[in-house]
Amino acid sequence: MNETDGLRYRRLNRPQIITDEPQEPEYKATSTYSGRVFRVTLLTLAAFLLLPLLGAILLLESPIQPQYLSFSEPPLMSGCLEPNFKLRQAERLFEGQLVGPESIANIGDVLYTGTADGKILKIQDGNMHILATLGQPPCGTRDDEPTCGRPLGIRVGPNGTLFVADAYLGLFEVNPVTGAVDVLVSTKNPVAGRRLSFVNDLDVTQDGRKIYFTDSSSKWQRRDFSYLIMEGTDDGRLLEYDTLTRDVTVLIDGLRFPNGVQLSPAEDFVLVAETTMARIRRCHVSGLQKGGMDTFVENLPGFPDNIRRSSSGGYWVAMSAVRPNPGFSMLDFLAEKPWIKNIIFKLLSQEVLMKFVPKYSLVVELSENAVCERSFHDPHGTVATYVSEAHEHDGHLYLGSFRSPFLCRLDLSQV
Repeated sequence: MNETDGLRYRRLNRPQIITDEPQEPEYKATSTYSGRVFRVTLLTLAAFLLLPLLGAILLLESPIQPQYLSFSEPPLMSGCLEPNFKLRQAERLFEGQLVGPESIANIGDVLYTGTADGKILKIQDGNMHILATLGQPPCGTRDDEPTCGRPLGIRVGPNGTLFVADAYLGLFEVNPVTGAVDVLVSTKNPVAGRRLSFVNDLDVTQDGRKIYFTDSSSKWQRRDFSYLIMEGTDDGRLLEYDTLTRDVTVLIDGLRFPNGVQLSPAEDFVLVAETTMARIRRCHVSGLQKGGMDTFVENLPGFPDNIRRSSSGGYWVAMSAVRPNPGFSMLDFLAEKPWIKNIIFKLLSQEVLMKFVPKYSLVVELSENAVCERSFHDPHGTVATYVSEAHEHDGHLYLGSFRSPFLCRLDLSQV
């Protein structure tokens, strides 16, 4: 090989020695290493998040033993149930001055209601003052409720006195002038071998002889009402109290969250809202069908709370939550999935779950034959929230609430 050939050889081979090719594998190696680090980091973070969650699901005990329930498809929000904004025309009364006026009664133009701090309030000429206190302080927290008391249903008897159902303490008669309190039925005394854990609503016959009231559960108290709904517990009862003999009789057992109570105008039957099942049951208390029970209306567009008479001869039904159609009803979805309910309550508190409940407010007027006559809505709870009762008086609908810090009043002539 001569010198020229040697130079040519070196020139030809120089690109094979000094080239970018050796750097390409180095770049790929770096890229592969970075991707591996990213995947490892991502999997590590996922493990840190999922392992405690999985551990909680497997190790924590659920506070409920949910039952399997089944619902029909909710009625369409059309016709009588067509969404509107009529409840937004209501005005708020005494905002920030009272909390949770669950139920309302009136003697003339004087209104009465019970609140979350265990008090019975008297509202007259635009002023509000404390008429009576059923329990003992302190009040204001969830743990205080059993001793503080929680007045729910309230009615006026034929002798002009008030009858009150307290969730924790029992049935009371309250003098509307002096505020004197008489215990009629104490929750300290079991009925038919079971305790009264959640006294809810009541109604009184025209002669004052009988009081019909609900005990929503023998297991769960009012402060655990979400457990009661989600578990589907069927230990609720409709009871009858005789004011002369002072005897308490069980009329219906096996109800799932019996709530509002309303006597028919003829007092031949009692309507009972069965909240968990989105229906209203009818218990015959006189006549040929005495002792029998059937369904007054089922598959309601929401979960009924209190029932009160309307001036048209029908009934006002307040819905504690709605079952939108079209739309999504969480309770309907979970009814056939007890295992999901267990997981939810292992991970979330009742207070957190309440934040997921839509603030859709709905009041429906049913005819005496359970036909929908009209409905009032506040789709986002802008004005009326957590409506528990619709009480009609003097052309207005007074809206109670189980947790809002105000009363609402709707002028029926405007809607």
